[in-house]
Amino acid sequence: MNWHEQIRAGFDLETTGRDPSKALIVTATIVMVDGAGLARSSAEWLLDPGVPIPDEAAEVHGVTTAKAQAEGMPAAQGVAEILETLRDLFRAGIPVIAFNGVYDFTVMDREARRHGLQPLEPTPVIDPFVLDRQMDRFRKGKRTLSVVSEHYGVTLENAHTSAADALAGVHVADALARKYDALRIDPADLHERQVTWKAEQAASFEEYLRRKDPQATVSRAWPVEPQA
Repeated sequence: MNWHEQIRAGFDLETTGRDPSKALIVTATIVMVDGAGLARSSAEWLLDPGVPIPDEAAEVHGVTTAKAQAEGMPAAQGVAEILETLRDLFRAGIPVIAFNGVYDFTVMDREARRHGLQPLEPTPVIDPFVLDRQMDRFRKGKRTLSVVSEHYGVTLENAHTSAADALAGVHVADALARKYDALRIDPADLHERQVTWKAEQAASFEEYLRRKDPQATVSRAWPVEPQA
């Protein structure tokens, strides 16, 4: 099952903050990629989150409060459209690729609940962050999208915009699939393996952190953090 040679989608959000349980969506991109790895169509959203966008977040993705208020659609409308677009992809069995997708899909889950909408059941998801950590466990250095893209020879221009990050995530996933035979399996089966791999990776990282902080905990959840 060479999913990296079939139709697939890339997904990325830019938000108001780092905590996915509290972050509100500012921009979103879903890009459709063909079997040759070319972007054939995309849907992009700019939302007015209804609250001031912190300067720290605006410096990352470039969307200020003024821009969101002037040009963004109401948050409830945008969240509903993003949810339904993703839901249609999952219903069709099209894998959605998201780098560190537990962040994006947790944001989607909380946003759906805030607006009284049906949360997603995201599957199949392919997360190159999880795949890279599983296939190349002992490589030193950071595992940000920029660093991992460079490692796999993927061009990432305009980093920290949802459009650029969504497409780069697909190309990193493709590079991983080309390199590692173990990843060229049915996307539904790969999804289930990532659930296990993420839990194992989190447990290992937690063990490392507890050498200094005996109370340290690392969530095992993927692709959505459960509500507290």
